[in-house]
Amino acid sequence: MTKPVKELVLEALGLVRPALQQDDGDVELVSVSDDGIVEVRLLGNCRICPLSSMTLRAGIQATIRRMVPSIRRVEAVP
Repeated sequence: MTKPVKELVLEALGLVRPALQQDDGDVELVSVSDDGIVEVRLLGNCRICPLSSMTLRAGIQATIRRMVPSIRRVEAVP
């Protein structure tokens, strides 16, 4: 039985979370749309980090898309 997409996205976030927490940051899932858009909220130092867009694309989005190929992109929301 296949896991729901939201559950897979949460598992992927669990993989990147330790690295974010090392720098006093974090990420939370806001939503997963039917058309493959994931919205996340960056927390702590990740909100103000000048490299947060790189973290979002190269870390968070890459990990999610590797685990859930149907996801098209990940966006940060306030």
